Amino acid sequence: MSRKAPRRTAERIQEAALALFNRYGEPNVSTTQIAGELGISPGNLYYHYPAKDGLVNALFEQYEQALAGLLPAAGDVRDVEGAWFFMHSLIERIWNHRFLYRDLNLLLSRNRRLEAGIQQALHDQTVALSTVLARLQGSGALQIEAEDAASLATSQVVLLSYWLSFEYALDPRHALEPEGMQAAGLRGAGQALGLLLPYLVPAQQAYLRHLLRAYEPPKATEKPGAPHE
Repeated sequence: MSRKAPRRTAERIQEAALALFNRYGEPNVSTTQIAGELGISPGNLYYHYPAKDGLVNALFEQYEQALAGLLPAAGDVRDVEGAWFFMHSLIERIWNHRFLYRDLNLLLSRNRRLEAGIQQALHDQTVALSTVLARLQGSGALQIEAEDAASLATSQVVLLSYWLSFEYALDPRHALEPEGMQAAGLRGAGQALGLLLPYLVPAQQAYLRHLLRAYEPPKATEKPGAPHE
């Protein structure tokens, strides 16, 4: 049996940096901490990434590739179920590189490569969500004027871009931890999908409302024998 080749050091550095950036925020993680996490010397890390911005850019390129693999699927959406799946796939990719959005303003203030890249990524997402709306309208699932569709696609991108910051503001100690991924992702996708409701035809609107009930927090159950007020 052939043995797997060990991962290259650069790949291991990216993996460790992504995990630390996502958990603690890029400004709060030093290259020395990343090296310590991997058990390598700071000099070894510096050989691969002389500046932390180079590491950030490498992780952003991962994100670009993840988006590039998803966004063309916008053209395959025909109904609410397809839109639901696409939106969840999109917010999953945002979550996987959430440090970019968590610290976006700070990162943009010092990184010109990221500045241009984020602008393109937001543009590409807006185009993709506009395509989703066009496909829904073409299939008869949605009725919307062209100017409203443009505004709606932009609103969905804004919501998805800043949803994790909203989650973080509500619960800074836990919101962006790995165990919160499913709940945070569901809520963000649900809010973005909910913007479709006024424009859907009745049957599709009813189906989306049914799907959105999955995002509602469970109701507290009363313990047996508890006194009633």
